[in-house]
Amino acid sequence: MPRYEYRCRTCGDTFELSRPMAESPDPAACPAGHDDTVKLLSTVAVGGTASASAASGRTSPGGGAGGGCCGGGCCG
Repeated sequence: MPRYEYRCRTCGDTFELSRPMAESPDPAACPAGHDDTVKLLSTVAVGGTASASAASGRTSPGGGAGGGCCGGGCCG
């Protein structure tokens, strides 16, 4: 579930809420109980593990070491 960051206009505190995307524009009360809050523009944080191609050191076509149509795997 996505996390959204909000700032309270009354007390100035910044807080986060986990909520469905459909509820992201809905009003959010700050932890101190104030209702005058605004949703902040947040950067995207993506968690997880490296993909198989990144873990094995392969690169996408045309990029990185080796180059060529297959990332250098067939030229060597």
